[in-house]
Amino acid sequence: MRLRRKPWVDQAIHDFDDFVFSKDNPASEAQRGKWAEVFGRTGALHVELGTGKGDFISQMAMRHPEINFIGIEAQQDVLYMAAKKIRELGLSNVKLLVFDINNIENIFAEGEIDQLYINFCDPWPKARHAKRRLTHIGFLRRYAALLKHPGKLIFKTDNRPLFDFSLEQFEAAGLRATDISYDLHGENRPDNIMTEYERKFSGYGEKINRCEVIFP
Repeated sequence: MRLRRKPWVDQAIHDFDDFVFSKDNPASEAQRGKWAEVFGRTGALHVELGTGKGDFISQMAMRHPEINFIGIEAQQDVLYMAAKKIRELGLSNVKLLVFDINNIENIFAEGEIDQLYINFCDPWPKARHAKRRLTHIGFLRRYAALLKHPGKLIFKTDNRPLFDFSLEQFEAAGLRATDISYDLHGENRPDNIMTEYERKFSGYGEKINRCEVIFP
């Protein structure tokens, strides 16, 4: 669900220009292949597609200070809330981008990313919209070019039809899905970091599906 537009965010987002690429200061081909330079240090690069309000990426960055994290979100109003969390936690290993994932090849070079996360993406339930799902084979082939090999995609959703569709797409793309769970919280994994949507859906009693996908 989209939040009501907040015009004041267009100015307020510039309070975070040191780590946020906003609509007025977008990520571009200037950063493509140079994200280690942007961070000012070497290290694995992990990218979350659809960062939302930043619960997941902020907690991951706290647990893994040695990793460089990039969070991508199309809605600037939402990313503003993620930026506030990153600032409050004093994290220096996170960059946030207001960006359309459909153009992901424009900002990452081949083999630049070590790991991808897709958490609770839009399921696009109508069959005619299947190609818009972030786990469609068309997207998977694009991720394969951007990931180092071997690389990994970690996928979570509460939507079982989307999860089943995704498993089929992974197989069709020649990828191996491992560590498959149809009830993540039922397994009571202590290392699981919840997104804001995950907390909401699990509170309704929805089962959370998760898997790891290996790009050989």
